[in-house]
Amino acid sequence: MKKILYTVGEVADILGENATLVRFWSDTFPKFIHPVRNAKGNRLFSADDVETFRQIHYLVGTGLKLEGVARRLRDERAAVSAELKVLDSLKSIREQLLDVRASLAGK
Repeated sequence: MKKILYTVGEVADILGENATLVRFWSDTFPKFIHPVRNAKGNRLFSADDVETFRQIHYLVGTGLKLEGVARRLRDERAAVSAELKVLDSLKSIREQLLDVRASLAGK
């Protein structure tokens, strides 16, 4: 079951980054990320926000500057989402192949 809301720390763990970067991206991309605040004032992010963070993380990893990331999210969001899904599929296939390799090496 998917969570409804994620804390800054949980998003940071998902991305493999630190919480400061998550907060920075949240402030830098207010058109794309819409956190809600709990009674303590902590930011909580929806599953859609987490997916947007993943897209930002991917685009920054390709070498785009923050302005370029915003432009791609604004103009080509579906294409970025598709690229990320392909990468996730390839990572999954790689893990499965490594598991098969390890099981064959053990026999």
